[in-house]
Amino acid sequence: MKKLATLFQESYREFYEYGPDKKTVKGVRVKTITTLGMFGAISIILGALTLTIGDYIKIGFSSIANQFVYYLFGPVVGGLFGGALDILKYIVKPTGAFFPGWTISAMAAGVLYGCFLYKRPLSLRRVLAAELAVSVVCNMLLGTLWLTMMYQKGFLALLPMRVVKNLIMWPINAALFYSLAWVMEHGGVFRMIRKTA
Repeated sequence: MKKLATLFQESYREFYEYGPDKKTVKGVRVKTITTLGMFGAISIILGALTLTIGDYIKIGFSSIANQFVYYLFGPVVGGLFGGALDILKYIVKPTGAFFPGWTISAMAAGVLYGCFLYKRPLSLRRVLAAELAVSVVCNMLLGTLWLTMMYQKGFLALLPMRVVKNLIMWPINAALFYSLAWVMEHGGVFRMIRKTA
């Protein structure tokens, strides 16, 4: 539990510039905010490439850019970034009525990914575990609950197709993120981002 509290505290500290004593806050870390803006723009562009299958299933790749934020900045920044980006995506390209449940899911995904990936060695096993946790909690359970509330359909009627979709996408999403993150980590891109942010 102490490690988790430390993880959240370190992630929170990503937002601020500190003085030489590492305790005095000098101001907001502008480089972190601009890095988040860059990844947010990439996510919005990738979100335009989302495939919609029927009313209840969407397949998109905008979450990859978000995962880089969760990996680099942790659960606090990730949760806030996920929620803010969900609202911004709705403003840029509204699809139906706004429903705050999706914002809650986006924030929960940021926190979960951040808890699994932030300041930890990049491994396929860890990425698979993070992706599975988000798929189960945010997509299968919360996502199905939001659809049930929005469309007045039965939870158990919607759940099977959402479980199948998420189980199919789970290894694909994990392999895609791991491959890109591995290349960026070993190519020095993340090191450069961490140094500037």
